Amino acid sequence: MKLIVLDRDGVINYDSDQFIKSPEEWKPIPGSLEAIARLNQWGWRVVVASNQSGIGRGLFGMDTLNAIHDKMVKAIGQAGGRLDAIFFCPHAADSPCDCRKPKPGLFRQISERFNVDLAGMPAVGDSLRDLQAGLAVGCTPYLVLTGKGQKTKDDPALPKETRIYADLATVVADLID
Repeated sequence: MKLIVLDRDGVINYDSDQFIKSPEEWKPIPGSLEAIARLNQWGWRVVVASNQSGIGRGLFGMDTLNAIHDKMVKAIGQAGGRLDAIFFCPHAADSPCDCRKPKPGLFRQISERFNVDLAGMPAVGDSLRDLQAGLAVGCTPYLVLTGKGQKTKDDPALPKETRIYADLATVVADLID
């Protein structure tokens, strides 16, 4: 099985330091929706793994998160693509949960749900914690320079095996061409 794990904010859509708190604030990064569609056309399963601490902080509720994800799924569908699943951590940063990246809980859930070993599978993110969570289960880390990626690429803790790309579209072009 060809499976790729994508972070949401900063990879598929523009990020915000104030969080994406409504469907109106969710805006796709140019080329990201078409990149997901290309992955699907080449037989890839596409899964999102995202920290959504805005829920735990009380900034928005599950109904709003569902509306944001509904908008994302519809936009990807209009571009000819689909997501196979969306996994998210709703907990605040100080939570002792195992699902908040950089902890690998979301990735373990993905592995269990799809009954697949994630070793070598691409994990695409714009922050160090995205890459660390994927690495913890053996994923290959891909950093995109969208979102927080420009800042992340200069982090001394960036794993040496990280592959760096301008955006999701260039990651996908490299994976399928």
